[in-house]
Amino acid sequence: MKQLPLWAIAFALGGTGAWADAYKDCQAKDPDRSIRGCTQVIKRGKYESRIMVARAYGFRGIAYSMKGERDRAIAEFTKSITLEPNNAVAYGMRGSLYADNKEFISAIADFNMVIALAPDDSDGYVARGLAYAGKNEFDLAIADFRRALEINPSDQNTKELLKKLGVTP
Repeated sequence: MKQLPLWAIAFALGGTGAWADAYKDCQAKDPDRSIRGCTQVIKRGKYESRIMVARAYGFRGIAYSMKGERDRAIAEFTKSITLEPNNAVAYGMRGSLYADNKEFISAIADFNMVIALAPDDSDGYVARGLAYAGKNEFDLAIADFRRALEINPSDQNTKELLKKLGVTP
């Protein structure tokens, strides 16, 4: 009987045992558990798909963010984006962290990517509008909030943001 190469066995067992546990742990709600699981996925390197490693960096970024380690989370999302440059969620998460750090220019750049990748998702416009407001660029903020309402007319939060800026939604 022909013996299977080690990589074929690992692939076949990918949905069981320690490999599956790492995936499950990577997506855990407990940040420390998530970091451990994602680190295991990332360390598997060439035995994982590029997308799986990118997502592991993303989940690890979420975990670091939950722990209040914003700069470390930003670095994780940057690694995720490097591996999966069309992931609007990773740009949105990193942009939110930049905005939290009051790095509005970087936040707006990331939200521009969110909008480019997912133009029919109102959240990108709202997030970018908040970043513009953080820079006191209220005309641009209002334009983004209005665009978000065109996409999602029932969004009460965005209507409230416009009212706070003295604009009728």
